Amino acid sequence: MHIVGVRELKNRLTHFLSLSRQGIPVIVTDRNRPIAVIHRLDQVEKTAGTEERLASLAHRNRLHLPEDRTPFRPIRRARGGRKASELILEERR
Repeated sequence: MHIVGVRELKNRLTHFLSLSRQGIPVIVTDRNRPIAVIHRLDQVEKTAGTEERLASLAHRNRLHLPEDRTPFRPIRRARGGRKASELILEERR
């Protein structure tokens, strides 16, 4: 396991990615506080979050991630008129 600061990681990214590719985890620190871990996708921990698990599944070709990562558009509210609940109640009478 290697521990590296953000600046050194930025300057030697290829080196640390090759370590990760070999199965050696890299802990990234910012002002001596750990902020991230870089490891191979096939070494996802059981406590991994949703994003990490999805990335692991995509790496193993079990899942295709969407290429467009734009957020959903907000749903527009209907202007004026009556509420849907009122219309439903009227229809049921």
